[in-house]
Amino acid sequence: MTMNIDHSSLLDDLENADAQALDAADFGIVRMQTDGTVIAYNAYESRLSGLSAASVMGRCFFTDVAPCTNNFMVAERFSEPGALDAELNYVFTYRLKPTKVRLRLLRRAEATEQYLVTLKPGSP
Repeated sequence: MTMNIDHSSLLDDLENADAQALDAADFGIVRMQTDGTVIAYNAYESRLSGLSAASVMGRCFFTDVAPCTNNFMVAERFSEPGALDAELNYVFTYRLKPTKVRLRLLRRAEATEQYLVTLKPGSP
């Protein structure tokens, strides 16, 4: 299965992907519980952030892993009720030099999991 960050079925693809499929994606994927606890962190995201998947598993993404996302643009979007499918240009600043990325935030209305998808401009 090849996932595409721009495809309308991306959320379906993410929900059905195992760890191997997540790691094969050519963009970053953080699968979280709705409280922000990281339950999957793919290889692309690990390379981009410099953080191993093992070091972030079970930790709160917004406060422990990437506190630069704990703001109205990212974390608060996930805290709003209902479905979410939003894209935004963003700059990661925690633990790395400022890095421009494109984010896609995804969640179903009644979901127990949510996704933050990252693509660094100029990546394949």
